[in-house]
Amino acid sequence: MNTVILLIGANGQLGKVLTNALQDKYGKESVIASDLKKSEDSDGIFEVIDATDIDRIMEVVIQYNVTQIYHLAAILSAKGEENPLRTWNINVKTWLNVLEISRICNLEKVFYPSSIAVFGNGAPSNNTPNNAYLDPTTVYGISKVDGENWAQYYHVKYGLDVRSIRYPGVIGYQSLPGGGTTDYAVDIYHKAVLNKTFTCFLNKDTVLPMIFIDDVIRATIELMEAPIEDIKVRTSYNIAGVSLSPKEITSEIRELYPDFRVDYKPDFRQDIAEGWPRSIDDSEARMDWGWKPQYNLWSITETMISELIGQYEVIL
Repeated sequence: MNTVILLIGANGQLGKVLTNALQDKYGKESVIASDLKKSEDSDGIFEVIDATDIDRIMEVVIQYNVTQIYHLAAILSAKGEENPLRTWNINVKTWLNVLEISRICNLEKVFYPSSIAVFGNGAPSNNTPNNAYLDPTTVYGISKVDGENWAQYYHVKYGLDVRSIRYPGVIGYQSLPGGGTTDYAVDIYHKAVLNKTFTCFLNKDTVLPMIFIDDVIRATIELMEAPIEDIKVRTSYNIAGVSLSPKEITSEIRELYPDFRVDYKPDFRQDIAEGWPRSIDDSEARMDWGWKPQYNLWSITETMISELIGQYEVIL
């Protein structure tokens, strides 16, 4: 059977990059990108899908003989706190729609992105293990715990091959921040390149797990390509990149921009961040399917600055 992938939520920070990576690997004709509206820079097959509409998802799955779904659509942590009930309804309903269609159509594999937002004060803040107690403090985190449990349920009850990763904060140059608590670590690089003062919504010493976008994409594809017998965790796998604070990122940026200025004005996102881990134990992902990050703070900074300079030279 030929692999045909439907990616739901293709316009987001992760979705755009993952779509391109999957197109490179499987061919543009084998990847169907989708979102609420077509992206202006989409290159390949694109279908408009509201993921709360199960009939529309089913229509596309049947039309293209889809064999795998990557479900990325969700409202993120900070944005989610502005309307908790809407966040819960969208995050959970869309995922259940995907699971049901995957079960009915007997799809080969399904991918679900979880998050470090599943952890709360009940988990160790340092080297948080995969099986730590989950007591999230945001509706986004609550919805992700719910999604992980549904993933395991559909695997155990129906034999559906659902695979999942708990992403740390993602740093990437391909899109602007999208409403997450860790998004300061994207915006800060934009402000540095534009020679603007950056106002940080977290305290300077707030350490959170981060990961570079290239490592995220590689981890996701490596997980999905791993032999089924290697997948031991059916809720979600921890993966780690590097734990960082705003002060540490600023210090690294100042190696290239000595006059770069940062003002610290913590807001409600500081409370969210304080309930999350400082570092992640990803030993189960390393042991089961060979996960290993490639980027550290310096290589992240160097790549971000270089890529953003190129982007802004084109725009300006």
